[in-house]
Amino acid sequence: MEQAPETFADKLLGFTLPSRNARARVVRLDAVIDEILSAHDYPAPVAHLLSEALVLTALMGGLLKSDGDDAQMTMQVQAQSGIVSLLVCDFRGGALRGYADFDDERLAKLGANPALSALFGEGYLAITFETGKGKRYQGIVAIEGSSLAEACENYFSQSEQVPTLIRIASRVSGERHFAGGLLIQHLADGEQGRERLHVRLDHPDWEHVATMAGSISHDELLDPDLSLEAIAWRLFHEEDEVRIQPGADLARGCRCSREYYQQVLSRFPSEERDAMRGDDGVIAVDCAFCARRFDLDI
Repeated sequence: MEQAPETFADKLLGFTLPSRNARARVVRLDAVIDEILSAHDYPAPVAHLLSEALVLTALMGGLLKSDGDDAQMTMQVQAQSGIVSLLVCDFRGGALRGYADFDDERLAKLGANPALSALFGEGYLAITFETGKGKRYQGIVAIEGSSLAEACENYFSQSEQVPTLIRIASRVSGERHFAGGLLIQHLADGEQGRERLHVRLDHPDWEHVATMAGSISHDELLDPDLSLEAIAWRLFHEEDEVRIQPGADLARGCRCSREYYQQVLSRFPSEERDAMRGDDGVIAVDCAFCARRFDLDI
């Protein structure tokens, strides 16, 4: 049987450790992240933050169990008084997009490497899974910790009660951005009705898995010559079995279109649409994600 090609970048990879009741997702973003960030001239701290958020969105989006083409995972951070007031990313079938809104003047006063708390102040993280056919569930937690990865770990601990470890790495080389990440979780011990592992955070299986996964280095996550399969093997080659699960190809996936915005505007009363018109009689709509502009006469 012909061996499947290895995975290096812009594609999700899943794997499970059956004997440890653990599942994982690993990803490395290359061209996709540059394409998303190129829509806006983000300063370095915001570009770094959005890079981390896109990796997290890909990893968590890879956990979706889809009941249709409209399955989607959305991560949103909102902080009313924060320098970064809004950060939103979503994942649908491998399509990624993301956007951040921030106060440029206040950001310039923070220096080169501002802390997460300095960027957001008091804010909250909302994770929404829409699995299709109207099924939707959401968890909201306060932004705590030194990174978005820690905030997402808190989400899984508080909202899902699933022990989770996340590692993220990012790097800028010239005008190119690179980012990668690993997410691994401990799942229910056996069939429904058995004891849940989340009530046993000191379970030896989880302690072992977390220790091994936590040894991953930033260089390994970002190494373009190290396949994602090789990462799984390096970390867990001593396990009884590592089951590889190829995931979705990743691409920038903004869903804006003239038809979509026309449909949205058609729901407004005509007097409200008239108030939106410019001097030329058209309604200008800008897509926050990809910065495209649509001039609509409706």
